[in-house]
Amino acid sequence: QVQLVESGGGLVQPGGSLRLSCAASGNIFSINDMGWYRQFPGKQRELVADITSGGSTNYADSVKGRFTISRDNAKNTVYLQMNSLKPEDTAVYYCNAGILTTMRIEYDYWGQGTQVTVSS
Repeated sequence: QVQLVESGGGLVQPGGSLRLSCAASGNIFSINDMGWYRQFPGKQRELVADITSGGSTNYADSVKGRFTISRDNAKNTVYLQMNSLKPEDTAVYYCNAGILTTMRIEYDYWGQGTQVTVSS
């Protein structure tokens, strides 16, 4: 069993900041790519940012220069620092990770989602 548990969402004013965290736990042998996705009402989930096990990052154009993804491999945790937030960043944010379990089988896991609302 593997779980991804997210935290850090909430309500923030435009221009403000939030930091999301996602911790993986369970029968983990290793973790490959980790990432954050978001979903707007009535839309498909879209990539926000991802990071390889070696630390290479990739961002959606809409968040470049405002969001920073990072990870702590010792803690099996990925973070998303979100600065200069805009109302259009309002969405449910999901953590994702490609995890090789102790059974040596790789699965794609998702967190439960955390709401981020940017509003005055």
